[in-house]
Amino acid sequence: MNQSQLTAKFNAYVALTRLNRPIGIYLLAWPMLWSLWFAAKGLPSVLVLLVFLAGTVLTRSAGCVMNDFADRDFDGHVSRTSNRPLATGLVTPREAIYLAVVLTLMAFALVLLMNTKTVLYSMVAVVLAAVYPFAKRFTWWPQLLLGAAFGWAIPMASVAQTGATTATTWWLFLAALVWTVAYDTLYAMADREDDIKVGIKSTAILFGRADVAIIGLLYGFVICLLAYVGLKESMGLAYFVGLGVAAVLFARHLWTVRHRDPLACFNAFLNNHYVGMVVFMGIALDFYRDHSAAL
Repeated sequence: MNQSQLTAKFNAYVALTRLNRPIGIYLLAWPMLWSLWFAAKGLPSVLVLLVFLAGTVLTRSAGCVMNDFADRDFDGHVSRTSNRPLATGLVTPREAIYLAVVLTLMAFALVLLMNTKTVLYSMVAVVLAAVYPFAKRFTWWPQLLLGAAFGWAIPMASVAQTGATTATTWWLFLAALVWTVAYDTLYAMADREDDIKVGIKSTAILFGRADVAIIGLLYGFVICLLAYVGLKESMGLAYFVGLGVAAVLFARHLWTVRHRDPLACFNAFLNNHYVGMVVFMGIALDFYRDHSAAL
C-alpha cells in the first residue's frame, strides 16, 4: 500500500469514527459533565474527569462504527450518508468490526482504572451501544434507545466519582434521555423522506406533522426536569441563568424548523451542543461561587 492509499485509508477511518465531526462527542460529554460536577460538588477527581473525557471520544467513535456497519446497506440510498466509507467501499465490513472492537477494548481499559461498580455499569453501556444501531429496523423509537445509551454516562460518572448514584443522578439521566429524543428527532427529520423510502423507522416519521409541537413539549420537559434538579440541589443564580439561556436556544430551534426544511432541522440538531454547554456553565459557575465563598 503506497502513501496515497495509506492516507486515503486513514481519512476513511477518521470519517467512519466521525472524529472529523465531533458534535456527537459534545452531546455525549455535556450530560456526563453535568453529572460529574453534581456528584463531586464542583470538585471532580482529575483521574475520573480525564478517563471519562477520553472514554467519551472512544465510545462515541466505536458507536459510529457500529452504526455504519449496521446501516451499510442503507446509507448508500440516503443522500446525506451516501459517501460514508462503508457505503462507498473505502472500508470493508471486516475492517469496521475490527476497529469497533479495538475502540471498545480501549474504552474498557480506561474503565478498569475506576471502581468495580463503574466497571459493572459499563457493561450496560456496551449492550445499549450494540443494540441501538439495529433498533431503527424494529421500533419507531430508536431515539429512545439512543437517549439511554448517551445518558448512561450520567450514572457511570456518579458511580466513578462517589461509588453511588442519587436521586439527582437519575433525574439528570431522565432529562438527558428526553433531550436526546428531541434533538435526534430533529436529526431524523433531515433524513425523513429518504428513511421512508428505505424502510427505516424513527420518531420523526412516527410524529408526522406533530413533530415540531412534540419536540417543543420535550424541550419544555427537559427545562422543567433541570429546574427541579436545581431547586432540589439548592442551586443559585448562575444555574438558573444557564437554564434560561438553554430555554431561549430551544425556542430558537423551534422557530428555525417551523417549515421543516431538512438543512434547518440538521442545523438545529447541531446547535443542541450549545444547550448542553450553557447548562454545564451554569452548574460549574454555581459550584465555583460556593467554593470561592467558603475560602
